[in-house]
Amino acid sequence: MSHHVHLMVPCFVNQLFPDTGISTVKILREFGCKVSYPEEQTCCGQPAFNSGYWDQAAELADRLIGIFKDAEYVVAPSGSCVSLMKKLYKDLPLSSEAKATWDTWHSRVFELSEFLDQVLKIDTWPGRFPGKVTMHDACHGLRELGIGPAPRRWLDSIDELELVEMMRPDTCCGFGGTFAVKFAGISTAMVENKSQWIKDSGADYVVAADSSCLMHIDGYLKRNNSTVQTIHLADLLWQAMENR
Repeated sequence: MSHHVHLMVPCFVNQLFPDTGISTVKILREFGCKVSYPEEQTCCGQPAFNSGYWDQAAELADRLIGIFKDAEYVVAPSGSCVSLMKKLYKDLPLSSEAKATWDTWHSRVFELSEFLDQVLKIDTWPGRFPGKVTMHDACHGLRELGIGPAPRRWLDSIDELELVEMMRPDTCCGFGGTFAVKFAGISTAMVENKSQWIKDSGADYVVAADSSCLMHIDGYLKRNNSTVQTIHLADLLWQAMENR
């Protein structure tokens, strides 16, 4: 059965990591999905929401819900954006029309790995990716969406990939959007711990499902001359598929 997916591309991906959006499209098409990209989409409202500007976040939420309201599925390569759309829009002062739509629409919104696991029922992953890989569990995907063991199961099934666990993979990296700006000292201490655990794991790559976490971790690793590379889950999975 073919599924029609409307792709929601987060701001970080759109502006800084466009290849992750391209990998997402290629993966979905490889599994037989029709993919549409509504070009009028903009931010989901997460920065405003996290900073306490809920009226402004509601304006963006109203607009986004209107754009995607007729989608069979909405998929995004970001646990943080999806957790806002799927779990937290209900707390915003949405218009009555948007609220009525959200009540049924939110169950059709998925983070990429959620969709691959829960809708497409992908058990193992085809392909090859040489190297040692450790996984960082991004906060929103883990705590808001309850993303389970599926990404590790796929990584563990890829040829030539050795999955190694870092200490406390579920501990926050310290980014948190505007948190990293408002509380820079705390944020830096948190990413210092996370980066040390990554290096101690012996991994060549650290993978996560949120580009914002990876950007934060990558900045610290590079400033400290680490050779560990960061890679989004979508990019790693697509590279593996390409190397079948």
